[in-house]
Amino acid sequence: MRSHCLQSSQHLSAQLFLQQQFAESPGLRPRALPCLDAPQGESESENKLDGETASDSESKCDFGGSSPVPTSDDTPEVLNRALSNLSSRWKNWWVRGILTLAMITFFFIIIYLGPMVLMTIVMCVQIKCFHEIITIGYNVYHSYDLPWFRTLSWYFLLCVNYFFYGETVTDYFFTLVQREEPLRILSKYHRFISFALYLTGFCMFVLSLVKKHYRLQFYMFGWTHVTLLIVVTQSHLIIHNLFEGMIWFIVPISCVICNDIMAYMFGFFFGRTPLIKLSPKKTWEGFIGGFFSTVLFGLLLSYVMSGYRCFTCPVEFNNDTNSFTVDCEPSELFQLQEYNIPVLLQSLLGWKTVRMYPFQIHSIALSTFASLIGPFGGFFASGFKRAFKIKDFANTIPGHGGIMDRFDCQYLMATFVNVYIASFIRGPNPSKLIQQFLTLRPEQQLHIFNTLKAHLVDRGVLGSLEEA
Repeated sequence: MRSHCLQSSQHLSAQLFLQQQFAESPGLRPRALPCLDAPQGESESENKLDGETASDSESKCDFGGSSPVPTSDDTPEVLNRALSNLSSRWKNWWVRGILTLAMITFFFIIIYLGPMVLMTIVMCVQIKCFHEIITIGYNVYHSYDLPWFRTLSWYFLLCVNYFFYGETVTDYFFTLVQREEPLRILSKYHRFISFALYLTGFCMFVLSLVKKHYRLQFYMFGWTHVTLLIVVTQSHLIIHNLFEGMIWFIVPISCVICNDIMAYMFGFFFGRTPLIKLSPKKTWEGFIGGFFSTVLFGLLLSYVMSGYRCFTCPVEFNNDTNSFTVDCEPSELFQLQEYNIPVLLQSLLGWKTVRMYPFQIHSIALSTFASLIGPFGGFFASGFKRAFKIKDFANTIPGHGGIMDRFDCQYLMATFVNVYIASFIRGPNPSKLIQQFLTLRPEQQLHIFNTLKAHLVDRGVLGSLEEA
């Protein structure tokens, strides 16, 4: 009995202490208090939402629970009236289908408009995705009253974009940068300026720390930086892929779109076996059907695009016309080659050889990743949304959710493509080496020239130094 009274008094003291803290800290919500009062013999399942774990409950105690971001039916009224007689399942199918066709049409239009428009669209998508994720953080942690934090989040986005796009401009527009004095100075001290800008934001964050909001402020600081890592870094890789050639931009994105559509179609009509608990609507039938459809689509699309220089040539900046050019002599990747078919397949197909572009072989790797590993970007996003009890990142696109809901797999795919190009495709770029060589002092250039000449003589490429 004495032990029981002692535990009760300790429990009451802890509760009174927390109530006092909440009274002094408006930023913390008193909804966390019921966690202390829950009877210990009560089943945990009665206190948890579907799919919530013990760690979720602990987090709920710390932050007073995460209120879901409200979602509403944002389907255009015209579609609502036209599809009013259909069941919700088929209505959703038609809404998604119509909006998908509209997005694909828009995708073709921006491709036609050229690389500059594509880069602008990528940046706009990046900003919108950042906004959607940051908004979730504000809503979940009720952090609208944190001093300076909304301003700091966007300031850090500006700093990171300045760094990445400055690097891109220096790499791909070197002669233009060297031609203009202000740009040359900015290029020379670009990394120092970028660091100084970030350091300014870091100091502003430290100065904004308030005693009653310490933990919440550091949570949001981490939230902002993880969002920058996921969104800004990978969107920058998309632009790098674009400069390698439009085909490295279009084929991977198209494979992800194809896999998303075909997995949905196969799952809608034939899906019976659940694939993963994070996404209950995903099925094995949709996953497998999407895989084979995407590989076939990748082969056909890469065959068609490999025959056009506007897709296969690297995107370069012409200093004479101050515009982008995509004209070049196609590399071996985009020249038809004859391949022997494996003996086991010769009797089945009736062919001994087949003519195809080497890029088509690479497209198999790209489409395989898009259909087998790419969906895990979507599963990750599903887990993220379930953790904070929201249906979509936003309501930007009717039937599809937010922009981030459409690009969760694209960012993972962009990283893979960039790594794949660096590992298996791209070699040293002579033009970039020459650009860097021209920026050196004359004595440094002479030293490199003599070193290179001696190396070529040793390899027998040039005559002896005496003969020279």
